[in-house]
This record gives sequence, structure tokens and C-alpha cells, in this order.
Amino acid sequence: MTNGTSNVAVVLLSGGLDSATTLAIARDGGYVCHALSFDYGQRHRVELDAARRIAAHLGVASHRWVQIDVRGLGGLAGSALTDDVDVPKDRDEQQMSAQIPVTYVPARNTIFLSHALALAETLNCMNIFMGVNAVDYSGYPDCRPQYIAAYQAMANLATRAAVQGKHVTIHTPLIDWSKPQIIKRGLELGVDYGLTHSCYDPTGDTGRPCGRCDSCRLRQSAFTQLDMTDPLLD
Repeated sequence: MTNGTSNVAVVLLSGGLDSATTLAIARDGGYVCHALSFDYGQRHRVELDAARRIAAHLGVASHRWVQIDVRGLGGLAGSALTDDVDVPKDRDEQQMSAQIPVTYVPARNTIFLSHALALAETLNCMNIFMGVNAVDYSGYPDCRPQYIAAYQAMANLATRAAVQGKHVTIHTPLIDWSKPQIIKRGLELGVDYGLTHSCYDPTGDTGRPCGRCDSCRLRQSAFTQLDMTDPLLD
């Protein structure tokens, strides 16, 4: 059994803290990284700029973009990240994990992984890196270990490469890490978190984080636990 090109990886890059750290980890592991980002009609475009900055900062072999027409998917109706729906604010961690929030985008990670799988097979690269996290997360079902395991099993039934014995591995190095652990490791690897973007509801055209959404609160809490100030708030 072969594993395709063993030192090449597709890395999903959103522009956020987790995906930036994941890219740094993949590079540190000796992988030649091809970044893949998505324009899926998200309300706040600042994260697309962040993805470009991170790819340039950390260095990638290529940076590809996929544009998804959300209108063709029913508008991904009901998500606060794509529609005119209020972003939840000032929730504590218990409230965040109590139910799936309105910031959930229907089938987003499944759609992203499908594109990543196609690119990986095209590149003869059977490694996909994704920065999902099941510890400090907002209740998203497609960030759980069970989901990743199920998708990987499906992927290894669904491609010509897999039939030929080239099995894909979906690497999720952050899945069991706390946010402070993620930031600490990223800093060790030279990640500039001032280039990232995490906020679900940034201010105007400046992209300044609101400081109150779930993502901001988890991020700020992590920097505080490390006795640091979030560089986006300096």
C-alpha cells in the first residue's frame, strides 16, 4: 500500500487563529503546504484578507481559492455568518456549548473537506490538515472527532486514489487542545497572531474585533490565561 506524496499536504486556511496554527504545525512537520481558502458569502470579508496575510507570512507552495455560490445552496439560510442574523454576544462557555448556535453554517466543513479531498487527490497528496477543535468550540457538530473519523472513512471509499491503495489522512492536530495550548504552540512556531482574524461580528470596515461574540471571548480568555494581550486589541 502506498500513501501518495507523503511530504505534501493540503491545509484548510480560513484566516483564523486555529487554521494559522495548523498551517505552522504542518510546515514544522516537514510538509510542503498547499493552502485552500473559501469565499462562501461570509458577511465579513476581513477573514479573506487574513488568510492571504497568513499564507504569505508562513509561506505556502500555493494558495488556492474556491468561491461557493451560497444562493445555489439555499443561501445557507439561518446562519449569522452568511445572513442578516444577529451574532450572539456576551455568552459564557456553558451557554456556548448548550446548543448549536446560529453561527453554525450548514454542512460547511463537509463542503470544505470535499474540495480539499479533490485537490489532494489531484496533487497525489493524501494529507489534509484542518484546524478543528473539540475543546474550546461553540457547539459545532462538524468539529467533533467522530465527524472527522467518519469523513476520513468515507473519503477512503470515495476516490480512485483510495481504490488504488493511496489512503487519505485528515490531520487535526488541535482537536484535543485548549485555546491557550494552541496559541502557545503557534508562538513557538513563529505565528504572528496579529495577522489573524477570529471575530464573528467585526466593526465596520476596520475589521476590529467586537470583543463580545463567542469567538472573541474564547480567544481573549486564552490570551489572558497566558498573561498576554491579544495583538488585535493592542
